[in-house]
Amino acid sequence: MVDVPINQMGTQSINTQRLILRRFEITDTQSTFHNWISDPEVQNNYGEETCNTISDTRQKLEKWICLYNNKEFYRWAIILKETNENIGQIAFYLVDSKNHRADVEYCIGQSYQRNGYAPEALKAVIEYGFKNLCLNRVQAFHRSKNGSSGKVLRKAGMKCEGTLKQYLIHNDEFDDCIMYAIIRDEWNKI
Repeated sequence: MVDVPINQMGTQSINTQRLILRRFEITDTQSTFHNWISDPEVQNNYGEETCNTISDTRQKLEKWICLYNNKEFYRWAIILKETNENIGQIAFYLVDSKNHRADVEYCIGQSYQRNGYAPEALKAVIEYGFKNLCLNRVQAFHRSKNGSSGKVLRKAGMKCEGTLKQYLIHNDEFDDCIMYAIIRDEWNKI
């Protein structure tokens, strides 16, 4: 496995029981804006700035859509099959090809939280990474003040590996990061 190079195949569609994970499209602008990217609480927990207008949202999506030409870009719109609306996003925001690992991040609109959508999407993206990209490790962290994200990580089979004390500044104060990961051997046993 160590000698096998990582497969850089970019963002490909993934289907789960209730979700479609796919590339963002311009037609997602309205639901992206209304369901999560304009929500200060969602974006604050995600660590990104809020888009305050439909125009800002469209520009953000246009930027991501252009990046899909890069086979090392992995960002999925989380589409609820029932309504065909974008309810969040999930991404491998850092892929380390040399060490066969990826860092994952996600967010879900408040109206859709606590329905199991985030763990469902995360499990699917982890599987994608192990099966298609030849990853050996998928890792993530959450800020200490966002314990709900830790629940999502655990539900997806990830294990807590420790705390990075005062690792980042969030809202003008130092905050700890709680690290989680799952490795291929653990995932094979699930």
